[in-house]
Amino acid sequence: MADDGREESLGTDDDSDQTGADAFLTDFCVSWFKCQGQIMCSFVVSTQMVEEGSTLMRRMEICVAEAEKRSGKNAVSMQETFTVYLIETRPMDAVAEGHNPAPDCLWRRYSEFELLRNYLIVTYPYIVVPPLPEKRAEFVWHKLSADNMDPDFVERRRVGLENFLLRVASHPVLCNDKILCYFLTEEHGWKEAVYETGFQAKVLDICEHLLLNSCFMEMKHYSDELQSHTSQLLRARARVADRLYGVFKVHGNYGRVFSEWSAIEKEMGDGLQSAGHHMDAYAASIDDILEEEEHYADQLKEYLFYAEALRAVCRKHELTQFELEMASQDLISKKQQREELATGIVRTFSFKGMTNKLFGQEAPEQREARLKLLEDLIAEGEETVKEKTIERAEHVEKAWVDIQRFKEQKDKDLREALINYAVMQISMCKKGIQVWSNAKECFLKM
Repeated sequence: MADDGREESLGTDDDSDQTGADAFLTDFCVSWFKCQGQIMCSFVVSTQMVEEGSTLMRRMEICVAEAEKRSGKNAVSMQETFTVYLIETRPMDAVAEGHNPAPDCLWRRYSEFELLRNYLIVTYPYIVVPPLPEKRAEFVWHKLSADNMDPDFVERRRVGLENFLLRVASHPVLCNDKILCYFLTEEHGWKEAVYETGFQAKVLDICEHLLLNSCFMEMKHYSDELQSHTSQLLRARARVADRLYGVFKVHGNYGRVFSEWSAIEKEMGDGLQSAGHHMDAYAASIDDILEEEEHYADQLKEYLFYAEALRAVCRKHELTQFELEMASQDLISKKQQREELATGIVRTFSFKGMTNKLFGQEAPEQREARLKLLEDLIAEGEETVKEKTIERAEHVEKAWVDIQRFKEQKDKDLREALINYAVMQISMCKKGIQVWSNAKECFLKM
């Protein structure tokens, strides 16, 4: 009616025209900031959900009144002691009218609170679901009891559980969930209602997705560590090779000194000259030894570069996952547009919606054409999601098989290279011992 009155006043005089324009501008700004606030709070939240007074807290009084220790048999027929909590609810309408009716009461175990929260986390992945108090005492000061049956701890947990329910009931989205309502009002049958939602299947999908991501993330970290350790090993080998080269060249100095000395000695000359020849031969062998060492270094460098190839496989997994998520989000957006166009209810702010308010709704023919176009785009989007899902699954399957093959090959190659490198070092040491043993024989004959 206000809009009709404004439209009628637009045709009267200039002042009324200006008044109508100002009113429209004000309404537009209010609508803009209100919608932006809703988008910032949660991805797609309808205006009805965030209206003041729509939260469950404004319709129901909720409290966790007391805790009680009970005994019973668990799933494997063993006796156990547990704590249950009394939830009391009372309609706010009756309280506001001055009545004080008896509250509706039911008992819940801590595990049931956990089931409710797990359901909310899976069903509303874009919401920061309030946490539960700790199930067992952790980070306890030494003077406090760590027993989860301790009365003081049970009382603190009762307060925490009540705070959890109050936060959930005051959340603009979570408060409207029917499972939450069942949890607060139906003592029996609410678990069946939770399982009927199929949230456990979503949990398995999420767990599988997280497991795959964690496996590839672990492989990415492993490739970084493989590259780091291989680089350090190669640097250490280079330092050893430098020192080894210096030691061998020093033996060349021994050979030169012994040969020159032999020229001035008559009785010891032959022994000194023979020792010098052994030292010269030992010093000259360093070139062949270092060439052999470089062969082993190249084997290590190969796996230094394999680390980058591993990261490339992990990046491809991230890319396929990103493409799948983008295609899924685009499909959800198209389906939402189709729903809004079919029902005429716009759940998110858009300039198209403002245009419709300014210039009126589309003609039926235009609307049907847009619906047809959206149907075609949705069909294409579903096909794209299917293709990306298959592509991701194929990449995961093939990549994981080849990663296992790579691990077996890597273990075999590096084991062989390191053993051969150790044998080479032992052989060099034995050769040095033999050289000095020969020199000793020469010295003994002098």
